[in-house]
Amino acid sequence: MAFEGLTEKISSAFKHLRSKGRLTESDIKEAMREIRMALLEADVNFKVAKDFIKAVTEKATDAEILESLSPTQQVIKIVNEELIALLGGQTTRLTISPNPPTIVMMAGLQGAGKTTNCAKLAALLRKQQQRRPLLVACDVYRPAAIDQLKVVGKQLDIPVFDEGQGDPVEIAKHGVDYARKNGFDLVFLDTAGRLHIDEKLMDELKTIKAEVKPTEIILVVDAMTGQDAVTVAQTFDEALGIDGVLMSKMDGDARGGAALSVKAVTGKPIKFIGTGEKLDNIEPFYPDRMASRILGMGDVLTLIEKAQESFDQKQAAETAKKMMAGKLTLTDFYDQLQQMKNMGSMEEMLGMLPGIDAKALAGAKIDEKQMAHTEAIIQSMTPKERDNPSIINFSRKKRIAAGCGLSIEQVNKLLKQFEAMQKMTKQLSGLARGGKGKKRRGFPGLGGLKLPF
Repeated sequence: MAFEGLTEKISSAFKHLRSKGRLTESDIKEAMREIRMALLEADVNFKVAKDFIKAVTEKATDAEILESLSPTQQVIKIVNEELIALLGGQTTRLTISPNPPTIVMMAGLQGAGKTTNCAKLAALLRKQQQRRPLLVACDVYRPAAIDQLKVVGKQLDIPVFDEGQGDPVEIAKHGVDYARKNGFDLVFLDTAGRLHIDEKLMDELKTIKAEVKPTEIILVVDAMTGQDAVTVAQTFDEALGIDGVLMSKMDGDARGGAALSVKAVTGKPIKFIGTGEKLDNIEPFYPDRMASRILGMGDVLTLIEKAQESFDQKQAAETAKKMMAGKLTLTDFYDQLQQMKNMGSMEEMLGMLPGIDAKALAGAKIDEKQMAHTEAIIQSMTPKERDNPSIINFSRKKRIAAGCGLSIEQVNKLLKQFEAMQKMTKQLSGLARGGKGKKRRGFPGLGGLKLPF
């Protein structure tokens, strides 16, 4: 998980401050030394870390802060504000040309995930802005680069323009002309990369830029390469003039130094982040939300957005209605399970909740194997059995077990757990209706209820 180590160490520094009660200038400086070391260990650029600590210290040691009723909270607020500023301040959107098509030139070194993220970004903007994207295969050097773009394009149902192993500059021009003639309002140029920056690569990219005049140039960098990613961004910007950064593999970057350094070093904002290998694992970059994650305050807004995207609103309303009536079925449960899976891993979702210790999540992962077993058992049932589990006798259990390749004991376990869930929803629905019969104080105990996976 991104920033895991940094979050842990910053939280430790704040914990020490909270234990002090009243704060002195010395207390602040000691906490800042801890945070400074945490930033450097996270591979944050040395000058960036130094300037950040200096800015926070100057504001936090102000007499009004030290003498306030809640000095530690004031310090945390200052750190949060400075982190947001360090990450770019405001969210920076992709510039859309007033005269279609908008041309986005994707650049980056080999291995950064440029080709895949080119397609992922196109799909994201199609979904969010109802655009008609076209992918243009301009990487004619890397073996199978064109085929790779075609594969991800097909998976996402986005057309790909290619002319084989031709001149990249001409391919880019022809691709843009094709987009204009066929009503595509968004063009992504998947340009060539190298294992390292060289003069030939830069000359080609400069020529494409001069001939096509892209609306934006987005550089894809690998977050896991740390300060190397920042150096790459700086070099590309100096030679080409980039407009923003797409930081890939943020899900695997436990340190996060590149994300914290790139804006301060290059002056160019991070516009998007890749958060996983799935083709929908990409999202706009929000500095304020990322700062909140780093400080262990969660990211509820992103969690809500993921839920809104993943869950069918009409279906969710119907399921809620059934739950309130105590009529939840295994069919409903299965449908909700599928939509939850679309949101991402449970570890990722829990990490967006405030106050959740990222380190503790290692032991709180959902057993993917058990979840698969739950799905297999439900799929082996008839529609009638899913809607009315009480009819499942021994012979039906035997058939279901044989159908999913599991034991009768595993089928029994699922049915018992689901029965407990039904009882709980009935109790909660009774409370929601104001409670009939005896008055209750508070909520009934959950009694160790476990989900069936």
